[in-house]
Amino acid sequence: MRQNAYCPHPTHQATRLATSPHDTEHRKTGALPPAHVRFECPDCGIPVSCSEEHYVSDYESHLEICDTLRQINEDDHDLLSGRLFPEFEYPGPQVAEEAQVNMMNWDTLLYSRDFAAINDDRSMRQATRLLTYPLSIASVLHELSPYSLRDRVTAEGLRSLSALRYTLHPPRSGSGITIAGLRPNPPPVRLFILGARAESSLPREVWIQLAHLFPRVTFHLIFIGPESMANREAEFPLPPRTPQNPFGAIVETGLGGVMKISTYVDYFHTLHEAQMFAPYDPYFDCFVLFHPGLGHPASSFEWSETLPQLLETKVPIICTGYTDYDMRRDMAWVEKEARGEMDIVMKAGENRFRSLRWDLNDADPGDVSCGNWGIWGFRGKRYEADEYRGGGKAEQQTR
Repeated sequence: MRQNAYCPHPTHQATRLATSPHDTEHRKTGALPPAHVRFECPDCGIPVSCSEEHYVSDYESHLEICDTLRQINEDDHDLLSGRLFPEFEYPGPQVAEEAQVNMMNWDTLLYSRDFAAINDDRSMRQATRLLTYPLSIASVLHELSPYSLRDRVTAEGLRSLSALRYTLHPPRSGSGITIAGLRPNPPPVRLFILGARAESSLPREVWIQLAHLFPRVTFHLIFIGPESMANREAEFPLPPRTPQNPFGAIVETGLGGVMKISTYVDYFHTLHEAQMFAPYDPYFDCFVLFHPGLGHPASSFEWSETLPQLLETKVPIICTGYTDYDMRRDMAWVEKEARGEMDIVMKAGENRFRSLRWDLNDADPGDVSCGNWGIWGFRGKRYEADEYRGGGKAEQQTR
């Protein structure tokens, strides 16, 4: 932080354009040259000012986030403390399918899924930081979802989600391991996770928790993005691009027979133009964008070519955001670029399964956010066509 973050005191000159109304760069109207942070707050332990004088004179504004910064600092130290982490031990499949899960909030879900009791707030924050990714998806797609027509899901959204839920919750077919129990299996449900970053490197036990919530189907997770294998080259060296594997996909199998994971270090529009995943089926496919930055000035140009292709598939697209402003900015950009060719599947709002742990931007000590704070969804507009049966009564009499 001392190398990258600048002092937020208003007497300094701005170092960049402000990205939101809450950005501290808005306050910088002075003539002093920018200075890196050096003075460490004695309460939160984070360097937040270039000097003690600036820290004291701007203490009132720092006090608004001081407690949160201290919590972030303690959580980071907790991960490196060497203690045992029972909150990272995950349960297997439900003992019986009749034992329904309760997806109203974190507490009811962890209890009904038979997680080990988490009685400490810090342990809860550590656990939810990982589980927020699969459970944010499940909370929208599950038949027991807390979101409904009364709570943020639109009429068009119910049509799309009903198609997916029809596949995710199939009726019992009497299948078994004997010859008499052989049944044809449906194709796996494909979840396209675009712009994948941290979510692609999550422990696979975390993603398998998604499959445990839908025990009668299989999943194919497809991570797509130029950063989807960042810092993982030693674990999975990128394979050469061959005629059999033209985009160098990394395929992981052996995940309990319920999940397959493919990773593409490329842009989605490149794969889409090559018809890599066509055809798309609203009963089996769904797109997920975790913190995509659709409307962010630094990344919106990367999505300008991808958005029309996403709308063309008519498949639901679930998006999350770091903050309410981040989410609303993405939504406004999509509405502007789609030019009326989109339907809202789920209205924007706070995610019930957001990460309870806060994160700090190392380049800005005042920028605090949490993973998947908000969630919303959209898809390409669908037009219903009726059969034309001729003109009115006068035309029929003429004939």
